[in-house]
Amino acid sequence: MANHVITATATMLEKMRNHYATDITGHLPAGALFVAKRSGCTITAYRSGKVLFQGKAAEEEVAKWIKESDQRKAPVSQPHLTAASAIGSDEVGTGDYFGPVVVVAAYVDKEQIETIGAMGVKDSKQLTDEAIGRLAPTLMDNVAHQTVILANPKYNDWQRSGMPQTKIKALLHNKAIGKLVKQLSPIKPEAIIIDQFIERDLYFRYLASETNVIRDRVYCYPKAEEMHIAVAAASIIARYVFLQEMERLSKEVGMTLPKGAGAQVDQAAAILIQKHGPAILEMCAKLHFANTKKAIRLAEQ
Repeated sequence: MANHVITATATMLEKMRNHYATDITGHLPAGALFVAKRSGCTITAYRSGKVLFQGKAAEEEVAKWIKESDQRKAPVSQPHLTAASAIGSDEVGTGDYFGPVVVVAAYVDKEQIETIGAMGVKDSKQLTDEAIGRLAPTLMDNVAHQTVILANPKYNDWQRSGMPQTKIKALLHNKAIGKLVKQLSPIKPEAIIIDQFIERDLYFRYLASETNVIRDRVYCYPKAEEMHIAVAAASIIARYVFLQEMERLSKEVGMTLPKGAGAQVDQAAAILIQKHGPAILEMCAKLHFANTKKAIRLAEQ
């Protein structure tokens, strides 16, 4: 049984308690704030701030929180990387119920860093979708990049096979980076920086059975978009491609698909089920999200 522990702030613990509110049990071990049981994972939060994830789905569940834990604090300054000619890799869509997972690897030469920065490139989460729509096309014209899109049907197949989302992301990052390394040849980047979603050792463990694994000069850093502009560029392009895919899917199903995984998503999925039946979700949604069961209940009312 997989076990993972993260350290959470008081604010994050409260957010987790609210997130797992419907899954909280009555049994509390010594020192615990709450225990929540989900399919494939038990989450135990302690007053010390430690949160234990246990079960076959532990890696997938902990991935939802690792970006907010103190494991995601800003990295120590790495001047030799910040000013390097580097590939940056980032993903979008893993927390959205509707839409694919998009991973982009982007290369920024050291001679381009100042120019790309002057364009207003920064972490896509700090930009509106409208700003990304204006910036991304120009960025894509000026930065070598490769995109990998994992459509919902394939995502659902992998997830049903027992593959955790963290392994899915590792496979996609390695594929995008590999395609870009091949495109750039004979140029060799001085660094390959992945926005960390899991520890580097586990990242490569997930890739153990792959035949083409990029290992040289690969770094996994939290908040990597603050370390190198190539990661920020990758995040913007990935978001732009994701938004285009969401628009395409919306046209296919005949209604606007909302982003995220909140109540508005449940309502939209319920409408789709009422119009087309639950099978429609296979091609546009990540079925293992709790939204699926909620939408089915809403559709039956």
